[in-house]
Amino acid sequence: MITIMDYGVGNLFSLKSSLAQLGQDTVVTADPDTIRKADRLILPGVGAFGDAMDKLVATGLVPVIRAEAEKKPLLGICLGMQLLFEKSYEYGEHAGLGFIQGEVCPLEPDLTDKSLKVPQIGWNALHIVKDDPLFQYIREGEYVYYVHSYYGKNCTESTLATSEYSIPVTGAVRAGKVYGTQFHPEKSGDTGLRILKAFAEL
Repeated sequence: MITIMDYGVGNLFSLKSSLAQLGQDTVVTADPDTIRKADRLILPGVGAFGDAMDKLVATGLVPVIRAEAEKKPLLGICLGMQLLFEKSYEYGEHAGLGFIQGEVCPLEPDLTDKSLKVPQIGWNALHIVKDDPLFQYIREGEYVYYVHSYYGKNCTESTLATSEYSIPVTGAVRAGKVYGTQFHPEKSGDTGLRILKAFAEL
């Protein structure tokens, strides 16, 4: 069973639908016991880092997530990936869950091509920098869908894949059993489904 953790941030319907397409038994919950019983966990999220982290803390799930992530695969998606980092500089400085070394920084100041729009919205090629079981069903250069204004930085050790947006933008990360994708697999068509299929088999 895959558990999508619901802490009041984001529309979870498309993610649950994608997993259902793959025939995966999926539950959306904030119940600690259900999370403990799950085989795999997904941490979704859209919006601002500080607000999301506050909501996650308020649910009381942070200690549960920390304990369970040592035992089973966890996938953070979009803002959910950013929450895995040590800290974020979105509207101030905020502590994250600390699974991934590095920080989440604004994209715009780092772009070398200032004509590019922020947020980055749309399809971009995924460049695999480290082989991983998460990519067992995709090939180098397949396109995935992004919507973001902040990105993971100073996280080379954990980076699995990047996408070019005048700079290499962190696309996927891993530390132990903890994975994150800045792009939305559930909005990335067949490529995204194949990434979710691989996650369901980890």
